[in-house]
Amino acid sequence: MNPTTINIIGASLFAIAILHTFSTKYFEHLAHTNKKFSGLLHLLGEVEIVFGFWAMVLILFMFGIQGKEAAIEYVDTRNYTEPMFVFVIMVIAATRPILQLSQNLVLGIARLVPVKKEVAIFFLLLSFVPLLGSFITEPAAMTLAALLLGKNYFKQIKDTKFKYATLGILFVNISIGGTLTPYAAPPVLMVSSTWNWDLAFMLSHFGWRSSLAVVVNTILLISIFKPHLNQIEFKENTNEKPVPVAIIIVHLLFLLGVVVFAHHPAMFMSLFLFFLGFTTAYKHHQNNLILKEALLVGFFLAGLVVLGGVQQWWLQPTLVSMNSDVVFFGATALTAFTDNAALTYLGSLVEGLSDEFKVSLVEGAVTGGGLTVIANAPNPAGISILKEYFHEKSVSPMGLLLGALAPTLVAIIAFRFI
Repeated sequence: MNPTTINIIGASLFAIAILHTFSTKYFEHLAHTNKKFSGLLHLLGEVEIVFGFWAMVLILFMFGIQGKEAAIEYVDTRNYTEPMFVFVIMVIAATRPILQLSQNLVLGIARLVPVKKEVAIFFLLLSFVPLLGSFITEPAAMTLAALLLGKNYFKQIKDTKFKYATLGILFVNISIGGTLTPYAAPPVLMVSSTWNWDLAFMLSHFGWRSSLAVVVNTILLISIFKPHLNQIEFKENTNEKPVPVAIIIVHLLFLLGVVVFAHHPAMFMSLFLFFLGFTTAYKHHQNNLILKEALLVGFFLAGLVVLGGVQQWWLQPTLVSMNSDVVFFGATALTAFTDNAALTYLGSLVEGLSDEFKVSLVEGAVTGGGLTVIANAPNPAGISILKEYFHEKSVSPMGLLLGALAPTLVAIIAFRFI
């Protein structure tokens, strides 16, 4: 396939956006040292803005080169279901009734584990919750884990290495932990119906391996940073009035409805609007909704959809040129620089792929899902929630990459050598 002018411009802007993503920490630093341009620099330092910003630049090029009609048609024909879904699920999962229920569930299980409470809860937030993402979806699991980790652990963690190691393992575990079912992990969701992958197939080919890797990653992190973890004191919020069971049940029904209708934006957006009305009526049982954070994450993912739409000309030939052994490592590497769901979707468009190739492609896509903020759809949600606990309220992309390398290696061993 010969690239068009827009294809080349799109690939160039995509590369610039990736470089920009790795530079956000630098822009945030400049914003704090240069007061005159602090607003602009802070805007450029917001990781959630990056892909949306460069996507708008692409559309401006389309307006100039192809004309108004072609540019509008391109934007209109993109599929924005995933950005809309992540926005909705983030807001609902972060409400006080859901968080209170989740924390009580984690505390209840932690009491059964014969180790220090703080260690047991930390273990569950990095293993049980990511695996729970296979049922409540990865974005919901990321939102819950990030909020509970931030409030109870990141606020007390002083060691920067510990923070980045925890963040890296959280992202990797969320990415691989959603593979127990065929509908929770975005890269699996893109291919499961096309390739007829059901629950039994996912559990036998992915589930037990990903569960093993999630547990090993978490145990290794606790073993290495146990002295720091022992200094943390988990405080149950006794001042917060318990939410009535009826309110929690209604929130769970809204969450379940959104998950069930995840492929139908008109349905889950209608439920969400109804949900907003319900939270307004029962405001005394709510914290402030994280609408701003969720909208920024949605904007980031929508920008990725727009920019990613003109990458097929080089991504798909790259994938199909690999054999089933190479594609695992190729997909792991490519995922660091593009959304893993887009990667598997391109693979699903190719006919005649062997079963071994298909499994290797998805294994590689989920394995590399924690390396960067753009690698997996829930990652921007985690960054948005946890960045306030880092220096200058900004997460270093290189710090995340280094923190995710070891758990990614564990996932590679689990998927390829066990």
